[in-house]
Amino acid sequence: MNWDSLLSAKRFGSASSVPENQMMARSQFQRDYDRIIFSSPFRRLQNKTQVFPLPGSVFVHNRLTHSLEVASVGRSLGNALAMELEKREGSAASDLFSMLGAIVAAACLAHDMGNPPFGHSGEKAISRYFAEGKGTAVKDLVSANEWSDLTHFEGNANALRVLTHRFNGRRKGGFALTCATLASLVKYPYGSEAATGEKHKYGYFVSERETFEEIAREQGIIRLSDNPVRYCRHPLVYLVEAADDITYQVMDVEDAHKLNILSTVETKEILTAFWGGDSEESRAFHSNAQKILATVTDPNEQISYLRAVLINKLTGECIAVFMAHYDEIMSGRYTSSLTGSLEGTSATAMNHCSTMSVRRIYNHPSVVEVELAGYRILGALLDEFIDAALNPKSHYAQKMLALLPGQFTCSDSSAYTRIQSVLDFVSGMTDLYALELYRKIHGMQISYQ
Repeated sequence: MNWDSLLSAKRFGSASSVPENQMMARSQFQRDYDRIIFSSPFRRLQNKTQVFPLPGSVFVHNRLTHSLEVASVGRSLGNALAMELEKREGSAASDLFSMLGAIVAAACLAHDMGNPPFGHSGEKAISRYFAEGKGTAVKDLVSANEWSDLTHFEGNANALRVLTHRFNGRRKGGFALTCATLASLVKYPYGSEAATGEKHKYGYFVSERETFEEIAREQGIIRLSDNPVRYCRHPLVYLVEAADDITYQVMDVEDAHKLNILSTVETKEILTAFWGGDSEESRAFHSNAQKILATVTDPNEQISYLRAVLINKLTGECIAVFMAHYDEIMSGRYTSSLTGSLEGTSATAMNHCSTMSVRRIYNHPSVVEVELAGYRILGALLDEFIDAALNPKSHYAQKMLALLPGQFTCSDSSAYTRIQSVLDFVSGMTDLYALELYRKIHGMQISYQ
């Protein structure tokens, strides 16, 4: 793969590339960022659960604040990589690499736009509806690959659909983002039929297969196999993934501290463990941290300082991993993540942080309660709307379908397409809207004007 193709500014849905005009205030990739941040699907992330229930007296992260922070870390990673590549390729390549930060930031900003309400349990709730619930009845109405999409609903694949699909009344190409930004978003460059492992992750639905293949051709991304179809990752995917990994690992710990799930002492131990041992870096950190923390008495501010220094440390280490595996990444032979390739103290501390998060944070009663509510609410909504979409002639079904916004209405005879129109609607809901609609259609809440 070569960077000239990988950084193509061609917009998806457009017949030709848009040349950069040096007099313009924004590059094409900065325009991608702006298109995303001004969009309705992005704004709705403010009312979607990240991990903890939506805020009461303590404002913890939601999907929107998480995405903004991932984009911030992603921009730093992209800019740092640009500096390393300029050293490697020479100053003549500086113009080519100057946009890496903007591309990674835009992809990071959009990385969770396909996630349904109620956190990651929302994906599981949709999958469970088809695999174990009333949705099993549609198995004979769809192809094997379509059934795999439904029983393993994937937020990553849905993000590509949200950004590229031409919904009713919308323009060709969806958001019409650059192919470079879209390719940098696809963490798993294959369909569900090629997914392996317990998590069954994949990057695009059957409906977006041709979309991704068009993007891959434009970007010159290597096709690894034909049966099943698999591509290697766009190199910048590794930075988007690292930005997400770094941000959620560290910020989930900070949120847990604010909610008193972790004590200040525990939280400090978790964050400072990344500077274990007796290296020069470790001694310098502990000496400097001791001086700064001695002047700061607010525990939350102390944790914020440690968080900021840690993110900076992990950003530098991930770029070092990228450059150490540069040839493998560019030839499509690298199969790990950047954070998964950390070594020494950082690797040990990251593994401890992950294990602790599962035990103390992700299984905390407040988190589990939201997840269980999500299963019940999303299952009930899918039951009502999918039955109406597949059997639209009854008066009740017509009333249910009238609740779908015009962009999601579907007259196609394909069962999979009709089901997808419902999933587009339901997965785009905020937590509170899903709860409100659930109550209304079950007669628990009625609005009178």
